[in-house]
Order: sequence, then structure tokens, then C-alpha cells
Amino acid sequence: MPQTFTRRRLAAALVTAAVLVPLAACGSDDDSDSGDSGSKKGGGKKVSLTVLAAASLTDVFRTAGAAYEKDHPGTKVNFSFEGSQELAAKVRQGAPADALVTADTKTMDGLKDDTGTPAVIARNRLVIATGKGNPENVRTLKDLGKSGLKVVLAAPEVPVGRYSEQVLDAQKVDVEPVSQEPNVRAVLSKVELGEADAGIVYKTDVTAADGKAEGIDIPDAQNAVASYPAATLKTSEHSEAADGFVKWLSSPAAQKILRDAGFQKP
Repeated sequence: MPQTFTRRRLAAALVTAAVLVPLAACGSDDDSDSGDSGSKKGGGKKVSLTVLAAASLTDVFRTAGAAYEKDHPGTKVNFSFEGSQELAAKVRQGAPADALVTADTKTMDGLKDDTGTPAVIARNRLVIATGKGNPENVRTLKDLGKSGLKVVLAAPEVPVGRYSEQVLDAQKVDVEPVSQEPNVRAVLSKVELGEADAGIVYKTDVTAADGKAEGIDIPDAQNAVASYPAATLKTSEHSEAADGFVKWLSSPAAQKILRDAGFQKP
């Protein structure tokens, strides 16, 4: 084969390689943006996360979700707020969701086959909720045992209901509630509407009531501390983005939002 022809073929091959290399590089850039981590500002595939969260997190998580979306363009965070026991039932039934935050470690521990490793993101304490002005002059846990006082509690399977039973039993206070509610916000609503004289809720719930109810502090020695663990769900279709959100809940930015709403440090 003549040397001139060989040189021409070699030159053509070099030109082709020079064109293909930049194209390959462009393709690599596109692939790097196709992930759904939701953990960085800027490009990336749009992701919609569903987070199952305890009812007592309703207000603070709406604020936190908005802050997260602002800092993570392309990621939308949707919340479903219910009692922790109701959330657990949804997980067991295979409801599509990406992350879970409960108001107790017991409920989360019961779902260890369905979640990643949980991390406690906040704590909370109980208070006695009364109507505005505390018309029945409720001051202590023992007052909840007064004859004729209408007291509402969460059901025993609800974390706040279990905590309430714990503190009342420890003080030997016998309460016959007028109703047992499916979550803490339902307890607060009964008090706000005047359908009950008092109830036991979390401190942050009274704060969120914005003056519609009053909170009577329970001494630390008589109180119970609620822990809020968060974890990704193994069935999540956006596991990387879900993990990013769960980790963010322990970040300084998220912790400030939780502190401002009255939650305590993990």
C-alpha cells in the first residue's frame, strides 16, 4: 500500500477522534445531571418527595419544606401529616413515600425492615392545653382528675397518648377522657373549640395555636420527652434525594427552624 494513502488514512482518523472526544465529553455532562439526588443547588432532574410526618410537625415542616425547596431547586417536598401509628400503617401497606418522621422511637423501631437507619432530629415535651384564659383554672396534672372537668387525650396507640398515660399514671391521676383522638392536633382542636376544658399535647402545639389555647407547663420531674426520628423508606423511588432531605433535617439550617418553633435539640 502506498505511503501517501496510509498517511491520508491516519490523518482522517486523527480528525475523527478530535471531533468525537468533545462529543463524548458533552454526553458525560448530560449523564451527570440525570440523577435525582436533590442535594445540590443547580441542575439535575426534578424530583417530588413524599414525606410522612407526625401531626405535631405540621407547622414547622411546612416552613422547613419551603426552605429546603428554595435551597434545592428542582426538588419538591410534599408532606402527609397524621398520627405516627397511622403513618406506620401506611408504610406497612406499601403506600408510596420516600421518608418517615415519627414522634417516638418505638414506632420507628417497629419499621426497621422498611427504613434506613433513623436519626433523631428533635425532641419535645408535654404541656397541659386549656382554652384561652384557662377558665377552669387548671394548674397541675392532678387538676385533670377533678370531677366534672372535661379532659381530652390522644388514643393510647398514639405516641402523645402513650406519653400522657405515662405521666398521669406516675402521678396517680385518674382521668376519664371525654374522647380519645387519633393525633395530637385533634386533641388541641377539641380544646380550642371549647369541646374540652383541657388536654395533654406537646409544647410546640400550643405555640402553633397562636393564642387560641394556653399551655400549662409540666415540671421536668413529672414530664415525658418525645423523640422524633427520621429515616428514608426502602421503597422510595428517589432514595438519594430522600436521604439528602433526611440528612438536611440535622443540618444547622433545619435545626434553627426547629428551635424557633420550640422543639428541643436531639
